[in-house]
Amino acid sequence: MEQLFRSLKTEWIPKLGYGSFEEANRDVGMYLMAYYNWQRPHSSNSGTPPAIKEKQLNLLSEIC
Repeated sequence: MEQLFRSLKTEWIPKLGYGSFEEANRDVGMYLMAYYNWQRPHSSNSGTPPAIKEKQLNLLSEIC
């Protein structure tokens, strides 16, 4: 969890913050659900994003 928040703060949140809660909520949600889970490579997964790694594991175990 600490790694997630460090990545969020250093890679995504603007240096001056957000103008509103709604803007922050939308942007952080986009980071977590779109970028962090589906695009950002993770060293613990051999450079594979978590959602893709999970799909690969499900295919191996025949869970759909």
